[in-house]
Amino acid sequence: MGDRAYDLILFGATGFTGRLVAEYLARRVAGTPLRWALAGRSQSKLEAVRRDLVAIDPATAQLPLVIVDAMDPTATAALARTTTVVCTTVGPYQRYGAALVAGCADAGTAYCDLTGEVPFVRASIDAHHERAIATGARILHCCGFDSVPSDLGVWLLQRELTARTGRGAASVLAGFQLRGAASGGTIASMLELSAAARRDRAVRKLLLDPYALDPAGTPRGDDRDRHGVRYEAELGAYTAPFVMAAVNARVVRRSHALRGQPWGRAWRYDEVMITGPGVRGVAGAAAITGALAGFFGALQVGPLRGLIEKRLPKPGDGPSAEQRRRGRYRTRLVGTVDGVRAEATFADSLDPGYDGTAKLLGEAALALALDPPLGGGGVLTPSVALGEHLLPRLRAAGVTLDVAIG
Repeated sequence: MGDRAYDLILFGATGFTGRLVAEYLARRVAGTPLRWALAGRSQSKLEAVRRDLVAIDPATAQLPLVIVDAMDPTATAALARTTTVVCTTVGPYQRYGAALVAGCADAGTAYCDLTGEVPFVRASIDAHHERAIATGARILHCCGFDSVPSDLGVWLLQRELTARTGRGAASVLAGFQLRGAASGGTIASMLELSAAARRDRAVRKLLLDPYALDPAGTPRGDDRDRHGVRYEAELGAYTAPFVMAAVNARVVRRSHALRGQPWGRAWRYDEVMITGPGVRGVAGAAAITGALAGFFGALQVGPLRGLIEKRLPKPGDGPSAEQRRRGRYRTRLVGTVDGVRAEATFADSLDPGYDGTAKLLGEAALALALDPPLGGGGVLTPSVALGEHLLPRLRAAGVTLDVAIG
């Protein structure tokens, strides 16, 4: 696509997370010939972002700005035709994302986002997968902390086990440990999903379906998301439900289905939050389980929902740089084949919802823009479309990605 004006456009650069992605890209591509631009709805806000980027790389003073309304299908289609890749942080995606995905699928333009909204991803698959195959567009959702550690971690674990034993594990368990806060944009998406589920029985059914993102007709196993307090011997710790499993596990299962189910039709994948061993682990798991049940229960009650929404961060809100520096995350993924145990680690010393996500999304966008395609188009997943490229990129960017066997 050398005839296009840009290699990469970052759409939504004026939002809190969008600014972090812009800063990450400015550091990563300084001194390189990458042709990139910032896009958004407000000229003045984009100019402010660009002024801030000059402190990172003086060359960004000349960074092009593209004015686009996410709700304008004609404008978003035109945007897609000018670039090789669109990277977007404009959410909630169910409200603002459909037109841009359609434009990219029609134009054969690669696309990546941060969504954790299962109904949006399902709608994207239904509306655009076949068209994206025809045009070669690689449409990638969930390229932040939702769901790269899960998706790439499983792929890495199973690849190493297969190299050692000849096949992957029949089940994989992922345990998460993290410190950080949810962004205003993530919370807005969560509230949007909750509202949609209250209104629409089909949305409720989709959110409860472990195979919600699988291609139609894919054989199903017996997976159900983990609930309640459990002791997981494989992790040596007590665990609680992990709220992000509701999207991560579905992305991982779609990856398995798109690969032709190489680990078997009954392959199982689960995610949990690690709270630790002993009494403190039990207490922590119980507290998290109760808090999640109370929070989501309260969202179903009108007066309580209103009170909660007033107190939660709004889109564009986020913690200070000092607060973000205290964040970190670690994902442990375990599987066993014929007595051979493997544990993959995916970890970074960054706040998962902010700087960590900016790194993951930024590297996914650069892989789409600069690395040769690993296959054809479609509504794919991070590991299927980018695994071989994203793995070394993230390692070079300081993410711990390794596998211990035995």
